[in-house]
Amino acid sequence: MGATATRQRLAAIVAADVSGYSRLMACDEPGTVSALDAAREVFARHIESQQGRVIDMAGDSVLALFETAAGAVAAALAVQQELNDRAAGQAEACRMRFRIGVHLGDVIEKADGTIYGDGVNTAARLEGLAEPGGVCVSETVECALRHRVAARFDDLGEQVLKNLPRPVRAFRLRPAVEAAPAAVPPAVVVHDRIDKPAVAVLPFDNMSGDGDQEFFADGITEDIITELSRFRELFVISRNSSFKFKGAPVDVQKFARELGVQYVVEGSVRKAGKRVRITVQLIDAETDRHVWAERYDRDLEDIFAIQDDVTASIVATLPGRVEAASRDRAARKTTDNMAAYECVLTGKRLHHASRREDNDRALALLERAIALDPNYAHAHAWKACTLGQRWAYNWCTDRKALEPVIIAEIETALALDDNDSDAHRIMAAVHLVFERFEQCEYHQRRALSLNANDDLVVVQQGEILTWLGRPDEGVPWIQKAMRLNPYHPERFWGHLARAYFGARRYAEALEALRQFSAPDASVLALKAAAQARLGDEAGARASAAQAIGSARPFALDEYRSSLHYRHDSDKAHHLQSLALAGLDR
Repeated sequence: MGATATRQRLAAIVAADVSGYSRLMACDEPGTVSALDAAREVFARHIESQQGRVIDMAGDSVLALFETAAGAVAAALAVQQELNDRAAGQAEACRMRFRIGVHLGDVIEKADGTIYGDGVNTAARLEGLAEPGGVCVSETVECALRHRVAARFDDLGEQVLKNLPRPVRAFRLRPAVEAAPAAVPPAVVVHDRIDKPAVAVLPFDNMSGDGDQEFFADGITEDIITELSRFRELFVISRNSSFKFKGAPVDVQKFARELGVQYVVEGSVRKAGKRVRITVQLIDAETDRHVWAERYDRDLEDIFAIQDDVTASIVATLPGRVEAASRDRAARKTTDNMAAYECVLTGKRLHHASRREDNDRALALLERAIALDPNYAHAHAWKACTLGQRWAYNWCTDRKALEPVIIAEIETALALDDNDSDAHRIMAAVHLVFERFEQCEYHQRRALSLNANDDLVVVQQGEILTWLGRPDEGVPWIQKAMRLNPYHPERFWGHLARAYFGARRYAEALEALRQFSAPDASVLALKAAAQARLGDEAGARASAAQAIGSARPFALDEYRSSLHYRHDSDKAHHLQSLALAGLDR
């Protein structure tokens, strides 16, 4: 990060301060200062031992950051144990006792290491709920560590905390007096690692105190396993293997090693009155680090509709979170050591950059993936997509000669795996570029039938309907893709804007285009066209000037070649709108 850069990420935060500090200082100032210095040394040592980082030790407070909730809780319990042991011989009134709060949530981290955000505030407010010498944690921590630490969680219920927008469910954490014997699941064969992300879904915990709700928790788990299995780029452990661990304390890293997976999904279901709350976490088992966490609150009107809704939301988000975490893994390796999957992963990311030099690098990586595994269908599919991008932007010497090469690659992908929804999606996109609309529609239908939860398949359905002259039907598909994947790329806004524009809903098109953080020439050109149709002549001219003055300037011929309308009247409407904005040459 640069000197002023920030990043937002999921982390575990520990906040602590001394209970009755002012009273202690009034009674024995030198002794209190000495005790505080000694306590800081205890905190620093245990924080470091759990791979945490001290952020601040101002006054009588401590703030620390951890990669995992397990590390934060282990450090907090160890600190309290050592401080209590040291104070055993002291009079009660003279003992220095800390209160500690622990939360797992988003933080904003600056380049200098300081952290901000609701995650920090929540940890600080939880610390105020802790007993002197005790630890208080949030529900996200309790969900992450249930059955995984030798400790007891006492539910304190929903707490309204100062300056926080929503109540936080808090738990008092107590060391287990005597750890119960761990239930040992049946032996599991250790699997070899394979060259794509492997995921296991632990049975979701029923936290409702109602045995009748056990079926709901199990149903959520089974549906997630089934729907994740539709993503051909994930290797998903079967229900039978995962459910062997139901009800048993689980060491995530050991569990992952036994099943041969890199990622573990765990969660819980809690029913209260007419509401149901479902929490889910994705853990990188290699580092025992939480890479994603989410909570879903729903009215309990139709339990099965909720099950379908939440499953779709989780399954739509998880593959993207797994891919993002896998990119981090790949970035830590040299190219020569990348597996075929990692070559494809990096190639896809470079392809999305839509720059000629990145297209060249993406193609080289995809060809290397195919050399490593000639039967890797997904690599052939993405090679076709990358070549299609080269064709569309005219980054080749002979477009006509490139067409059969593109088709051959995607046909190879489908011959290797006709059930790969992504291969059918890419085949549909290729046929769209060549304006073979019947073939495009066939492969798009196949992609949707194979995986209706893939946001890329869903958004492409809306995009294709726009080109086919049915933009009003396309809008809800694009909006659905945005709901499925809250982390969607900005280009989804471009698809939505084009659909609104095709439907002559120009104001809504402009609103969608405003979502771009750094609009390129094509986005600015569409903005100019919409402004011109709304009669905003000055705005249209300004946007057109920006498009012409972009780093990669607007070129009418290139823009025209990107319009794949089935009906000439739709293309004429678009080009006439550009002309109204002064972009007719």
